[in-house]
This record gives sequence, structure tokens and C-alpha cells, in this order.
Amino acid sequence: MSDSIRAPGVSRRETTLFLGAALCQAAAAPYAEATEPGSAMTGRIDARLQELGITLPTPPAPVASYVPFVIVGNVVHVSGQVSVDAGGGIKGKLGDQIEVEEGQAAARLCALNLLAQVKAACGGDLDRVRRVVKLNGFVNVTPQFDPIPQVMNGCSDLMVSVFGDAGRHARAAVGMANLPMGFAVEVDGLFEVE
Repeated sequence: MSDSIRAPGVSRRETTLFLGAALCQAAAAPYAEATEPGSAMTGRIDARLQELGITLPTPPAPVASYVPFVIVGNVVHVSGQVSVDAGGGIKGKLGDQIEVEEGQAAARLCALNLLAQVKAACGGDLDRVRRVVKLNGFVNVTPQFDPIPQVMNGCSDLMVSVFGDAGRHARAAVGMANLPMGFAVEVDGLFEVE
């Protein structure tokens, strides 16, 4: 990387991360209009979200050098989504500061962020989702915390509530010593689309 494009006092790594994030935001820009909160709801899945009282957030921007999703064939691979929301989200360790119920709420936030990214990948039309294929859940835990699958149910149950049988999926749920920025849960996913 040329030193001429770096701002004074900014490291090469910080410049690379900034440029990577800027490229990701530029790549997602064509979908932003269709995924803004409060945008018109027209499809069957949007109607189901409305019935459930759910408003999807704006898809979170990447915080490092990666893209929020990649489409390969008819499968959308969504990068890990943490338990963040407009109020800051849910951070901490399960088994220490957080109990199962709050962990499930954190996993549900991850599900909402996954759906926001899938909606962006589908040009704003969640009716294009044919199936939730697989979710991988990572839960920030103490070594003694065991009910990791129950925490991930917060994400899994929302997928079934939104998509019905098409929301039933394969899954992994693992405990981690730490997660990015101290968030309680992170989930990535695979979604089959039309």
C-alpha cells in the first residue's frame, strides 16, 4: 500500500481495515434503500415479520476486512452477526454476568441481524428465501457454562417463527472463551434462495 494514501499518524493496518470496511459498505449500498427500517413491507415474509411485531434493523456494517455476505449459486453465506442493536446490544459471558434467558435474547438479536443481511442479499425480498440451511452459533461462556444449545434456541426459534418449516435448519452451537468486542453471542448462517 502506498504511504501517500495514508493519513498522518494512521497505521498501515488501520488504513487497510478502513478501506476494507469502505469497500464493503460500497458493495452493500445498492441494497440499502430496500432494507432501511420502515421501508414498505410487501411480501409474505415481511407480512409475517409485521405480524410478529418485528422491524428488522439496518444491516450492520462489517467491523473488519470482510463482506457481510457472499452469494454462491443459490446460497447466501452470511458472515457472523453479533448480538448488537441500536442500544448497543448484549455483551458479557454466559455463566457470569448473563443467564440463559438473556443469552437467548442475545441470540435473537443475532437472528434479526442475519435476516437484515439476507434481506439485503435478496434485494429487499425475503420471499426469495427457500430455506434456512445451517446456523453456526458461538456463545461467549465461562468454562462451567453448559446450556449452550438452549441459548442458541433464541436464534433458531425465531427462524422457525418467521419461515415456518423452511426455517428448520442444521446447526452447531459452541462455547467460546471470548467473542469480538465482548458480545455475548455471534451467529453465521447459510440460506438457500431463489
